[in-house]
Amino acid sequence: MSDPVLEPETESEDEFEEFEEFEELEDPVVVPPVEAAPEPVVSAAAAAVTLALGKTIGEDAVSSNAPLGELTTYRVGGHASVLAIADSLEDLAEIHRAASTIAPGVPFLVVGLGSNLLVADEGFSGVAIQLGEGFTAVVVEGNQVIAGAGAKLPVVARKSGAAGLSGFEWAVGVPGSVGGAVRMNAGGHGSDMRESLVSATLFNLRDGSTRTSGPDELGLGYRCSNVAAHEVVVSARLQLSPGDESASKKQMTDIVRWRLMNQPGGQNAGSVFTNPEGDSAGRLIDAAGLKGHRIGTAEVSTKHANFIQADPDGLAADVVALMAHIVAEVRSHAGVELHAETRMVGFKKAAPGDKKPR
Repeated sequence: MSDPVLEPETESEDEFEEFEEFEELEDPVVVPPVEAAPEPVVSAAAAAVTLALGKTIGEDAVSSNAPLGELTTYRVGGHASVLAIADSLEDLAEIHRAASTIAPGVPFLVVGLGSNLLVADEGFSGVAIQLGEGFTAVVVEGNQVIAGAGAKLPVVARKSGAAGLSGFEWAVGVPGSVGGAVRMNAGGHGSDMRESLVSATLFNLRDGSTRTSGPDELGLGYRCSNVAAHEVVVSARLQLSPGDESASKKQMTDIVRWRLMNQPGGQNAGSVFTNPEGDSAGRLIDAAGLKGHRIGTAEVSTKHANFIQADPDGLAADVVALMAHIVAEVRSHAGVELHAETRMVGFKKAAPGDKKPR
């Protein structure tokens, strides 16, 4: 059964700058230069895609050479060749048509709330997409919840609890969207998306098709899935259990309190590295003596070692350089190889712990 799309409650190689696929590198620890990147130039294709989309999804919903890094919680990084805001499946279909006609093969990036992204200072040569209000509805149907991919996880958690449903309380402390949570199988406090996901509906920006798939088909694993960069999660159906509203509210209050006590605020993207089996990345980084270690405008949090804080007006290159240093030091100290949980966007070489740039 396909989940409904919910109404809200209230010659491309020459035209886009170098968007070739990059080979997987043998040595993933790369420290890029730290100087700021020059202001990107709007390519002919980016301008053409922007003009075409302005006529279909609206001029206010699309821009070229758009700031992208500031849409992430790191608030560092460069621009996107094109940024489009989609409020409906029709808008996504228009983005597909414009991109495939004007710049076939162009890379896509779904931004979500930007809480797990690091954008290169050089920016992203492709079409970045944000989901608008049309994808934020949350509907309760018995013991199931259907949420638009743009809905914030804490909102879904609180609405589920208020409806007397239990099993999604963990998400109250995750500052991401439903779509992003499906894409990376987000989780915390002993649970994750796979535990409650019945199915998710995705739109394919390459061919304009949709599919509705369960967690096995989506390949949900520890902080990963097989959702492709050109697929947009548009909604998710969750199976929860009958619960007690007051108990859920207390559990969520405890989770929020724990996060405030143990994790930093400010400019970061949450956990930088996935936890090795049987251990935690934060403990390993702390044991290597790296809390408070700084490279340029990036610093290992003194509150939680698996968080990197970026300074205002900081550089993504400094964050990556610090990641590389962490990977090397933990390898030397504990013999453990850390792997990035953060999605690296626009980098032409693989970042520390990342298999390939995206």
